[in-house]
Amino acid sequence: MIRMLFITAILLIQVACKPVQPSVAPGIATQEGDFRIAFGSCNKTSLKNPFWDDILALGPDLWIWGGDNIYADTDNMEEMGELYKAQKQVPGYQRLASRVAVIGTWDDHDYGLNDGGVEFAVKAESQQAFLDFMGVSRDSPRRQQEGVYTSHTYVRPGGKVKIIVLDTRYFRTSMKKDPSGEKRYIPNDYGKGTILGASQWSWLERELADSDADFNILVSSIQVLSGSHGFETWGNFPHEVQRLFGTIEESGAKGVFILSGDRHISEFSDQDLEALPYALVDFTSSGLTHAYDGFKGEPNPHRVGEVVARESFGYVVLDFDSGKVKFQMLGDGNQILQELSRQY
Repeated sequence: MIRMLFITAILLIQVACKPVQPSVAPGIATQEGDFRIAFGSCNKTSLKNPFWDDILALGPDLWIWGGDNIYADTDNMEEMGELYKAQKQVPGYQRLASRVAVIGTWDDHDYGLNDGGVEFAVKAESQQAFLDFMGVSRDSPRRQQEGVYTSHTYVRPGGKVKIIVLDTRYFRTSMKKDPSGEKRYIPNDYGKGTILGASQWSWLERELADSDADFNILVSSIQVLSGSHGFETWGNFPHEVQRLFGTIEESGAKGVFILSGDRHISEFSDQDLEALPYALVDFTSSGLTHAYDGFKGEPNPHRVGEVVARESFGYVVLDFDSGKVKFQMLGDGNQILQELSRQY
């Protein structure tokens, strides 16, 4: 009896001292041949973001801000700077940013003007505040460039990933209001207006055409494929959507998909393009601190699955060996709310 009690005590000590493993959502691959991305949008500093510990537990290679990283809605750069400062002081985010690479774009509320675009008077000053938040060095060429668009390439033993971060604010021209009042906006006349502007379009075409990455990911703060709901979307500029599709097809870039935000809902959308051997996916993840919990439905002929109208973040696992990508919407505690797998 004494010997059995002694063995039991030793086993209990061993269990107690065993290192705690990260809490990984079921079905998420964690092999060395993977590249893992966490991303999200719509993060209000006055509200609690419950996900920083969950994201860190997953051990992603990268965190991507998808826009509305703070809610400033101001042309006062001192006020905007204080909000960015407050976000950087959130303990959970501090821990994540100290261990995981952070990149991203902005949307309207951190740009400074709700539904704002090219007309925002202090967009150049706002860009500098955003770059400060993102930790971009003072001597970076991005400090002289108009717009926050950029690209990042990550090389791993199994393959290469290119993240192409778009700016859908700095150059975006006016949208057409719905005279009936049923929707906020309706599509502009074909050929009228732009989302990216001439210089960013030329840059994007080169970035895709010159890419030898196994996966090429476009980050757009607003949705690309869901274009019928009447809020901000690429669908308000139908000629820009067609130009984007053509650019992707003509580039020959491999494994292209889109990450988007803005809507306070999360959903998967896809669309077949003639020259692609796979459907183009637009994974919308929003929001981090608040969601459209009163969502009743809206048209989206490209939707795959159901709309998730609760707080969540996006998680994407790229498998270089198989060419498979797993897309997941995760809730608090890394609960899987919805997932999608695709072969590239």
